[in-house]
Amino acid sequence: MRIGSAKETYSQDEALFDSRTKRMWLGVLALGLLAFPFFASQYWLYLACLVAINVASATGLNILTGYTGQVSLGQAAFMGVGAYAVAVLEKHLGTPVLLNLLGAGGAAMLVGLVVGIPSLRVKGLYLAIATIAASFILHFVFANWTRVTGGTAGLTVPPATLFGLVLDTEFRLYWLIVPLTVLMLTGAANLFRTRIGRAFIAIRDRDISAEVLGIPLLRYKLLSFGLSSFYAGVAGGLWAYFFRSVTPESFPLLMSIFFLAAIIVGGMGSILGGILGAVFMTLVPEVPGGNLAAHPAFFSPVAVPVIGNSKRRQHETIQVAYGTACGGGHRAGARGTGAGRDRDRRFDSDDGRLRLRRHRHQRWPAGLLQDRQ
Repeated sequence: MRIGSAKETYSQDEALFDSRTKRMWLGVLALGLLAFPFFASQYWLYLACLVAINVASATGLNILTGYTGQVSLGQAAFMGVGAYAVAVLEKHLGTPVLLNLLGAGGAAMLVGLVVGIPSLRVKGLYLAIATIAASFILHFVFANWTRVTGGTAGLTVPPATLFGLVLDTEFRLYWLIVPLTVLMLTGAANLFRTRIGRAFIAIRDRDISAEVLGIPLLRYKLLSFGLSSFYAGVAGGLWAYFFRSVTPESFPLLMSIFFLAAIIVGGMGSILGGILGAVFMTLVPEVPGGNLAAHPAFFSPVAVPVIGNSKRRQHETIQVAYGTACGGGHRAGARGTGAGRDRDRRFDSDDGRLRLRRHRHQRWPAGLLQDRQ
């Protein structure tokens, strides 16, 4: 069993994938992603594109909530800003796809910077309430700025065109959505190996101590809001190209709760945790009404006598399992199912328990004990 790897140079220490095992599994994953669309059905291609969009948005929220410690319930609204930006640019200007997605991320980033201003004074539950208020304000704008957003009827989005190829099927959209999601994940993973990422982590652990160390809180909190909103805007733009229709009801508050639950279940403060959480939260609700539940091999021969052959019983069992898994991830806190807390924080907590244990069994010196009595 591999328990560590020796680093002999600075380049080896700074490498994102620092072992042959990681590089091997990364190659296997890359080959799997390349081969998947050639063997998958249209239904699975649809789910793959939807998972990739949710992974991109959840990663953005993980930057803000998991790594910086700022709770946000406005991720769906920022996705809406990106989706409407893509719809307007594609429908009225006909600009290239990649430029539209950058514009969507930039528009959402500007809105996120404005929403993040209260983060210097409020945090926790109060910051979550502020982001909910921003979500309702943006939803009101989507529904009533009819000249731009089309009101409650929304906007239809023409199919994306990349290098002269019209991306009007799930197979073709797969080659746009998945590579961009991989690129965004790579950027997020590298972010926390830089000075900015370490400042985010310092603010999450103790914002007062970070300020004493010379980290400007407002600048880095706004930067975290901006990056998170940029990810949400790009994900919203991909969402608009995927579904080809944008309405105010497409991005409700429940969708923001969905992304928050995804990073909690997967593990806050972990890129892998955001991926696992988004995959889990996207695929599991598809099981009761999708093709998986109807598959005879979904339930094992041991489970069928216990659960029964009734479709209703099987549907209820899946719902109970889904809720139990989500509750288990919530009880696990920031550890979730992903990588969990950083190694240094885990060691600090272990040292704290050891210190507490030594303190409980420590005897007071005789003179000090008399003074206390």
